Amino acid sequence: MEPVSAPPASATAGLPTESSPAEPGKKGLFARLKEGLSRSREQLTSGVERLVFGKKEIDAELLEDLEALLLQADLGMAATQEMMAAVTEKVRRKELADPQALTAALRAALLDILRPRAAPWSPRKGETQVVMMVGINGAGKTTTIGKLAARWKGEGFGVLLAAGDTFRAAAVEQLQGWGERAQVPVVAQGSGADSASVIYDAYAAARARGSEVLIADTAGRLHTQGHLMEELKKVKRVLAKLDPAAPQQIWLVLDAGTGQNALNQARQFHEAVGLTGICITKLDGTAKGGVVAAVAKALPIPIRYVGVGEGVEDLRPFDPQAFVDALFAENTG
Repeated sequence: MEPVSAPPASATAGLPTESSPAEPGKKGLFARLKEGLSRSREQLTSGVERLVFGKKEIDAELLEDLEALLLQADLGMAATQEMMAAVTEKVRRKELADPQALTAALRAALLDILRPRAAPWSPRKGETQVVMMVGINGAGKTTTIGKLAARWKGEGFGVLLAAGDTFRAAAVEQLQGWGERAQVPVVAQGSGADSASVIYDAYAAARARGSEVLIADTAGRLHTQGHLMEELKKVKRVLAKLDPAAPQQIWLVLDAGTGQNALNQARQFHEAVGLTGICITKLDGTAKGGVVAAVAKALPIPIRYVGVGEGVEDLRPFDPQAFVDALFAENTG
């Protein structure tokens, strides 16, 4: 199957224009992250400020209200309990008496949860690796693929895309639009084609061309539908016929706005195909940024990227320190 590199005009509808990433690029990387997390910061850190306002001591009532706030920010029960245990222990040891110091204690506790999940990944020169992208419809999977393609192409890697989401209307055209923009070839067949066959052909083409990375889009029907998981397993089996090590990476794309439902998705996809990474998107459009901590605490899977805006540069490699700094940054300035 020959790569398709000339999508129809409709394929680029809704895509950021060539100049889009340049606008946010005028700001520093931290500034974009801070801006993208503004709603989550309002939910979490501004909430803490309201809780401690006028308080002279950290009492049981304040701790109870703090726990409720963390849960409302979608940190999940496990992460909330760990953070509360750290804060409560400091209070017990008289290391934390000033309510105003709570924010610093929460920062430290959150960083302890996130640090173990930081594991940057990049293609390697001289070999073809497959990054198989999975996730339900609407999570931003195809857009994330396009941004990754643009990033890795810009870093000098040979990139090929496989339009394996053959079930969703316009999914192939959308991916072709990103391929055109990033100047990356796309292997595609018609709507309704066999997804595993498309990805098999794409991997063969990637190896023939000497491309370092093949990013494979896959179907994204509801994760509760068993036949979707069987289709993803089939893709893995078919790739293994060409290379027993393929796919080298399987990344799940999660929409931060789905809150705790994102955890259920992650567990089910991980059980079905064995995830090696998670990308959390749309943090700029939600107050549920705490879900990053919930996922980090619940699953031993690296968080590879977080999305905090529309531009290509707004898909950021996950940096726990930068994430926590932006989440707890001052709202002014």
